[in-house]
Amino acid sequence: MNALEQLSDHIAQFSPKGFKLSTHQLEKFFSSKKLTRKQHLLTAGHPCHYLYFISKGCMRSYFINPKGTEQILNFGIENWWMTDYDNFSNQQISQLNIQALEDSELLCLSRSNFDQLIEQHPEINHYFRVILEKRHTADQRRMQYMFTLTAEEIYKHFATKNTPFLQRVPQYMLASYLGMTPESLSKIRKKLMEEGS
Repeated sequence: MNALEQLSDHIAQFSPKGFKLSTHQLEKFFSSKKLTRKQHLLTAGHPCHYLYFISKGCMRSYFINPKGTEQILNFGIENWWMTDYDNFSNQQISQLNIQALEDSELLCLSRSNFDQLIEQHPEINHYFRVILEKRHTADQRRMQYMFTLTAEEIYKHFATKNTPFLQRVPQYMLASYLGMTPESLSKIRKKLMEEGS
């Protein structure tokens, strides 16, 4: 299955019954991009002009905090969307970096093509609404967990719901995403292994 077929199926999965865009319809709006491991898709200080659909690979978005430390906001794998939503919408300079953690393949949707896609196929609004709701819900739950759960509970929840990331994301990046130090995460994982969890 090629990337456009993959996206076509994904749109159909989260759209009203019967709505599907063909690969021929999609290719009018999307370009493709390949990244090698560690290559940046977006760097802070530059505008973000695209929405990216990950057809293959693993990505992360992060910023550098005032202490000079990387703070990871999100990860993305196959069939996920990634961008700096704030700056894609407002066409401002990005404060985020987006980097490939693996060799990755993406479909790129520019702001102007996004607007044309919505205008020509208004039914796709439902798809994008669902995707944004899922992203917002996940971000909201993550923040709630960080304020109400212990570090061990946060890790257990993440490990249960996001198993693919445990094998694909370096531990220090996972620790940053979960709001803990790599040392703390290492202790938690060691304790859970000893307990057989």
